Amino acid sequence: MKASKIFALIIALVLAFTVSGSAFALSPFNAGGANPVVPIVKRASPAVVNIDVEKTARRSVTPFPFDDDPFFKRFFGDSFKEFSRSVPMKGRGSGFIVSEEGLILTNNHVVDGVDKITVSLQLADGSKKTYPAVIKGHDRDYDLAVIKIEPDRSLPVLELGDSDALEVGEFVVAIGNPYGFEHSVTAGVISAKNRSIHAHDVNFDDFLQTDAAINPGNSGGPLLDMNGKVIGINTAIIPYAQGLGFAIPVNKAKEIMGQLVEKGKVSRGWLGVNITDADPDVAKMYGVPDGSGVVIAKVIPGDPAEKAGIKAGDIVVEVNGQRVKNSAELRLKVGALPPNSSARLTVYRNRKRQTFTVRLGERPNETQSNAETSKSDEKSKASSDALKDYGIMRVAEVNDTYRSKYKLTSENGLVILEVDPNSPASYENGLREGDMLIELNLHGLKTVNDLAAALKDSDKKIIVEFEREGTVNYQAVTKKDK
Repeated sequence: MKASKIFALIIALVLAFTVSGSAFALSPFNAGGANPVVPIVKRASPAVVNIDVEKTARRSVTPFPFDDDPFFKRFFGDSFKEFSRSVPMKGRGSGFIVSEEGLILTNNHVVDGVDKITVSLQLADGSKKTYPAVIKGHDRDYDLAVIKIEPDRSLPVLELGDSDALEVGEFVVAIGNPYGFEHSVTAGVISAKNRSIHAHDVNFDDFLQTDAAINPGNSGGPLLDMNGKVIGINTAIIPYAQGLGFAIPVNKAKEIMGQLVEKGKVSRGWLGVNITDADPDVAKMYGVPDGSGVVIAKVIPGDPAEKAGIKAGDIVVEVNGQRVKNSAELRLKVGALPPNSSARLTVYRNRKRQTFTVRLGERPNETQSNAETSKSDEKSKASSDALKDYGIMRVAEVNDTYRSKYKLTSENGLVILEVDPNSPASYENGLREGDMLIELNLHGLKTVNDLAAALKDSDKKIIVEFEREGTVNYQAVTKKDK
């Protein structure tokens, strides 16, 4: 394995719900003085809850050890899938009570997609009281969720503080249930603010960094200031490292909790563009003084940006007069604005600084994306039969869901959803799910309806241009033997 891959594996970030880590806790008091952590813990602990979750999953019970090996699939296909059974999968996280009516704040990744949620409270006499819980709302963008129990008694509540007022170096206290050890307490400092973490499918911005120990089971628990107020929600760690824990600023939670409880989701502003960070040299060449900004890579027809006059190639440098230096900042600032509101975008075009007023739309939510995907899938099943002769069993028109899932960058094409493992397309040409067909026999592909013309004169072979992980490749694909 290459050294770069080994290094990337070591520093890969995983959520604190599933991985381990540790940190050295600093002492926020002088030797011989009163310990301020003790009263904080006594006041806060009753409002910190344990969250147990359960999900039923299908697990393979095949006796064959190589059922996922492509070589074996050539001979046995997907017959291994028949050897499976339903297995309950269990997990654990933390949360804290934010209302006397039983509303609890936690991480989305703790409760997302589960079948059963059980909340445990530790009572004053040391005993536990458990309640079933339901999800009131969740937000994948900020990894936040609000769940609710129906209490039969008065509940303690944690007060929410002001994370914007935090200073780097301030002492903090974390409470949670790491590895099932309930109400464990760690202390440390705020190591940094405004951290962005992008790894695999994890894309979070504006984290608080702390050296207070955060471990599996801490996810969703509170990070408290020295006044006992919540200033963060413990979320993630970097494994194999000490003193690298991350928490969501509580002000983000305060911004969206009302929407989560009322609507079950968060409505965010939408420009309708694909964006990328500006290369410093290119940005300076186009007139941006400090060489930073966000390039509009594509403007979606009919969406707000196009209606306002924004064009591909524009470099965005400000939103409502606030500087944006990268794609993450642009997404945050636009997403923080409500749909149907106006946003002033300052851009550089042809070395000239211009300002456009955009009336924002609403960012498509997961349900809309899934509906769009299902619609595309149905269309693909009816329109891509011709490619089955070449081992490409199913394709679909690219939408935002597929573009994000398979990390596609080309503007037009058809994404491969299924390849016959027993066909030359798979074992000779290496085509696979997630590859994006850009051209077929020199015919550009935008919709599944373009396949008929592209295949008109094809016989034994087709020439495909396809994208995989940002790289364009060319292959000749042979028709399957009948």
